[in-house]
Amino acid sequence: MTASDIPDVTGQPDQGFEGYRFVGYTIYDSLIAWDLSKPDVEASLVPGLATKWAIDPANKKRWIFDLRKNVKFHDGCKFDADAVLWNISRLMDEKASHFHPKQFAAMRTRTINIDHAEKIDDGRVAIVTKEPDSLFYIQMSFWMMISKCQFEKAGSYEKYAQMPSGTGPYKFSRMVPRERLELVRNPDYWNPARVPKHDRLVLLPMPEATTRAAALLSGQVDFIEAPSPDTIARLKAAGMQVITRPYPHNWHYQFNFVDGPFKDKRVRQAANLAINRTEMKAMLNGMAQEGYATLPPSSPYYGKPVVYRHDPKKARALLQEAKCLPCEITLAISASGSGQMQPLPMNELVKAQLEAVGFKVKLEVMDWNALLDVTYKGREKFPNYDAINVSRATQDPFSGLFRFVTKKQWAPAGGNWGHYENAEVERLIGEIYRTFDQKARDKLITRVHEIVNEDAGMLFVVHDLNPRALSPKLKGFVQAQSWFQDLTPITVGAQH
Repeated sequence: MTASDIPDVTGQPDQGFEGYRFVGYTIYDSLIAWDLSKPDVEASLVPGLATKWAIDPANKKRWIFDLRKNVKFHDGCKFDADAVLWNISRLMDEKASHFHPKQFAAMRTRTINIDHAEKIDDGRVAIVTKEPDSLFYIQMSFWMMISKCQFEKAGSYEKYAQMPSGTGPYKFSRMVPRERLELVRNPDYWNPARVPKHDRLVLLPMPEATTRAAALLSGQVDFIEAPSPDTIARLKAAGMQVITRPYPHNWHYQFNFVDGPFKDKRVRQAANLAINRTEMKAMLNGMAQEGYATLPPSSPYYGKPVVYRHDPKKARALLQEAKCLPCEITLAISASGSGQMQPLPMNELVKAQLEAVGFKVKLEVMDWNALLDVTYKGREKFPNYDAINVSRATQDPFSGLFRFVTKKQWAPAGGNWGHYENAEVERLIGEIYRTFDQKARDKLITRVHEIVNEDAGMLFVVHDLNPRALSPKLKGFVQAQSWFQDLTPITVGAQH
């Protein structure tokens, strides 16, 4: 893994979406899952611990979930409506003894519109939102269901971390913090098609790309995330499988719209015009797609956004017009992390390109989790940062777009770190949430994407091609067009 530590195993993982990929969706399940079985289309939502879900026709604020029967947690306890309500309260009810403040903070962007949950019967629950939300069900794909029995046996999250229990395809075996997490196959998993085809999954945090490549070449590991572009040829020559696939992912910077120069649209446009995305792609050995908007062109909501092609003369002219020359900015970045690609060389190139047109850039480098802490707390706690470099999944409209642009999501309440605000965007998103007709809703989402792009709502750089390298003895892995991946089909054979 690119993480510097083992992701939190007590439910909602930290370490970004890499935590969900390797810990969240291995030990645990959510009510709604992602179909990670197809390489040729973006992953879509499918039943998980809920077999179906629908809006209550009598109440547009009430979502009803039918729960899967005969599912048990790894400790033998039953999964039912009571388990779901207990899991919801642990991230919603500050008075509950099992409330988890850290995970609540991380999930706040997804839970902010929940009013309460209701048990209909043992096999059905209703979740009631504060306002109508036609896209709410998507949030249930990120809510991990942990065992109430196991938590009560442990007595605290600290002790539960030594014995976590979910309903997922893997069971916890052992963990050494900052070194390794070992999981074993769950032969009784409720979905027979996804019982792992290997006995043990060992996860090792390795934030350095060169260290990951060396570990694969030496046989220490069989599978690495994000190999450095300059090691690709060597890995292929050694017989390794190097897999790339376009997927919904945006490597960008969120601006501070209140403090500093980026509150001026001209400065935001200048920054976007300064970026030579072709040069960035070349530095990454082709392992990226030029990014000119929040969503990639393959997105159904892409529309016709403004394309900020490299134009250093126009960029400098805009800085002069904005009376910000030289234009001093501080960027918060990480040394590694989930989806951060090759953050140090990429940020150095962005710095050089910005400075070529008149910016004066200071890079503040920190650990990935520290950068996520900056992200969750928002610009009010960190007004000295003019932008943050946190790559984002764009697999659904809320995750990829809405949480960065609505006032209700102003951090620390949600994902809008820099407090972006646009009256027309607010109006449209309100209409989207009240629109349950998909075609009409999709048109409105597309328009929001176009407006945010014209407003230079982010510093757009590239979309990732998600490179991974695997030992030739591994078979069966299908790289999905998603931040999440299914490891269960992998078989381990002899090396030839």
